[in-house]
Amino acid sequence: MPTLSDLAFANRLADAAGEAIRPLFRGSWEQEQKSDSTFVTEADRAAEAAMRALIEAEHPDDGIFGEEYGIRNESAGRRWVLDPIDGTTSFIAGRPIFGTLIALLQDGFPVLGIIDQPIGRERWAGFSGRETTFNGKPVRSAPCRALGDAVLATTTPHQFSDHEADHFMGLAKSVAERKIIYGGDCYNYGLVASGHVDLVCEAGLKLHDFAALAPVVEGAGGLMCDWSGEPLHAGSDGNVLAIGDPARLEDVLEAMGLGE
Repeated sequence: MPTLSDLAFANRLADAAGEAIRPLFRGSWEQEQKSDSTFVTEADRAAEAAMRALIEAEHPDDGIFGEEYGIRNESAGRRWVLDPIDGTTSFIAGRPIFGTLIALLQDGFPVLGIIDQPIGRERWAGFSGRETTFNGKPVRSAPCRALGDAVLATTTPHQFSDHEADHFMGLAKSVAERKIIYGGDCYNYGLVASGHVDLVCEAGLKLHDFAALAPVVEGAGGLMCDWSGEPLHAGSDGNVLAIGDPARLEDVLEAMGLGE
């Protein structure tokens, strides 16, 4: 299990990433397109390098899984999962709704998570056995009596395959049309934890995209799972749901055509 010193260290990692990102926001920097068609900037690389340097210096036996610089100590029971800028397109566009994601995995399961928005200086921290905090104060996800009352978010419909889009549209048709939000990446999950958004549905995420999110949402009373309703872990397929009110899980799966 993680310790309070692990949480303090994760906050230091977020601080280091923010120091690397803020001077470059809405400034001049280099960018390139990667082989998977996503973009990477100088800020992504600088932020991850800053975090990795701290981990390697202070926790050399821990593993690292980083979006930009890959894997270190892959067989370690404890692994830090880093996404220096989740929402690089928003960063490029000057929209301050991207975030730095930091997770600690224990034997493949996320036990600690940070969502940090370095421009607005907004930080959600989730930690197994403790309440999620937003800038140091506890937050709770919101109750939702029915899907028709829910606010639903997803980053982009282009992220879904045709088959996945059918499932998403089933869910979208179950909520009010004017309560669907597009864009936001990891920021949407912080809003679930704080009770402002009820549901997030995504497909095709990678470990660094979702590992930090589960402790944040779940520590606020919500639920994160895959599209089968199973808990997220290092082997999950990347099709994820965040549900602020766990009582709506069966309704969500049914709406998506995934129920039993």
